[in-house]
Amino acid sequence: MVLRERSSSAEVLMIQRAEHPQDPWSGHVAFPGGRKDDTDTDLRSTAERETREEVGLDLAEHGALLWRMPDVHAVARGRRTGLLIAPHVYELSRDSAHRGDALVFDAAEVAAAMWVSLAFLADPSNLSTMEYAHEGKTIVLPCVRLEGGRVLWGLTLQMTSALFDALA
Repeated sequence: MVLRERSSSAEVLMIQRAEHPQDPWSGHVAFPGGRKDDTDTDLRSTAERETREEVGLDLAEHGALLWRMPDVHAVARGRRTGLLIAPHVYELSRDSAHRGDALVFDAAEVAAAMWVSLAFLADPSNLSTMEYAHEGKTIVLPCVRLEGGRVLWGLTLQMTSALFDALA
């Protein structure tokens, strides 16, 4: 998770994943990130490399690691996948916050990148629901509807809620 302050408002960086038929999270709103490579020395270097690859933002140079959040078990289509997500929270310095204005993303991995106001995400009036078809049943799930018809839900909404809990 990458945070920045712009015009006295805090924002978090989110992406919309590119569409891939084999990807269970295809097209979903997410945070930049991905799998650890053998070349990564630790999970922090994974977070920094993946953010640089996906949106062109160098957190090692322009960000500060604030903390690592508790691990989250990845779930896809209602089932645990065996993957463990290790969210890291970074802040862009005031001098570097503008770097987030010119994101260059890898279209093979990212369809869109956007900064979302934390105040918007924290406002209970923006919490909505969505229907999700799973194994022949329709499930109603919590979500936040973002600009451009994008929907924040599932694991990313869970991690966003955990971020607010940590900030409280």
